[in-house]
Amino acid sequence: MTMNTELLDILVCPKCKGDVALKPAGDGLACDSCKVVYPVKDDIPIMLVDQAVPEKEWTGSK
Repeated sequence: MTMNTELLDILVCPKCKGDVALKPAGDGLACDSCKVVYPVKDDIPIMLVDQAVPEKEWTGSK
């Protein structure tokens, strides 16, 4: 996955407005403050609070 670095620089967690970081596999954006991961599908980050997955339950994209 090739996420645009300019996009990554401006994206924030929609819940707490904290920074998000791309997961090593490139399949999600993690918020360390909320301990959730927002999935990335077809190179599009799904930044919806109700779509966030708790970090301990994150298994990556399928």
